[in-house]
Amino acid sequence: MADHPKFIWIDGELTPWDAATVHVTMLGTATVSLVYEGIRAYWNDAARVLNVFRLDAHMRRLAQSMRLLRMKPAFSEAELSRAVVELLRANEIQDDIYIRPFAFVEATTFSAASTDVPRIVISIQPWLSRLKSGKVSHACVSSWTRITDNVMPPRIKASSNYLNSRYATEEARRNGYDVALFLNPSGKVAEAPGACLMIVREGKIITPTVTSGILESITRETLIQLCRTELQIDVIEREVDRTELYVASEAFLCGTGAEITPLASIDRFALGDGGIGPITQRIENTYHDLVRGIDPRHAEWRTQIRAEG
Repeated sequence: MADHPKFIWIDGELTPWDAATVHVTMLGTATVSLVYEGIRAYWNDAARVLNVFRLDAHMRRLAQSMRLLRMKPAFSEAELSRAVVELLRANEIQDDIYIRPFAFVEATTFSAASTDVPRIVISIQPWLSRLKSGKVSHACVSSWTRITDNVMPPRIKASSNYLNSRYATEEARRNGYDVALFLNPSGKVAEAPGACLMIVREGKIITPTVTSGILESITRETLIQLCRTELQIDVIEREVDRTELYVASEAFLCGTGAEITPLASIDRFALGDGGIGPITQRIENTYHDLVRGIDPRHAEWRTQIRAEG
């Protein structure tokens, strides 16, 4: 793919890149209502297949986000899944790609919408995988508190929620860290901006619950299942104290964008030997082979698009 795709999908139509526009006066009001998904597709060069990972699950979560904002979309989950496949085929994608379906209500003011039927757009962009790259990140606990369900529900994958993440990310990078970790108003660990957290203690995975102020992450759900059924690693979902981060032997972030991001330190407490821990490595290797279709298990998680010719 060149600098941008040939087509973007808008309200049921493949639209040429240059024609995919929204009036500048809509930018602020429309994005307040915007909900979206981030989906990865992984190219398997040996098989000449593009694997869209957990497409149906992402569309279910998009539908949930629209429902919670009382939107009434004109397209079903199945129709939007087919639209993703249509868009990838039209753009002849043969590389790792990031897919972003989003829905927003056009409005002239912040307080009133002209309609509750959202416009739906599906765009794509190149985003190479970091899996098995050997890279690690250094994290800090942010001074910013995670948003809560009665304020701006983290369960809704909404663009406006990510202002909370922007504050924390800017602070972390300004202070010499790669990523931030949020505490919720109860002082318990929540998640990172755009990713969930898993730590390792005594050979077990511990991860904050979905009621700790986190997004109901599809990657988190996937890894919990893989650990329990394929890797025989115990997973405990519970509240997590801040100091548990400092005594963990391993920790990593997980999410569609983050994939598996090993953490080498938190607040300058080194985790293990400061590299990728053995449990994190096992999980990363398994996840890598599954998303690319190298491992044939869980074929139901992959929507495959074969290259023509």
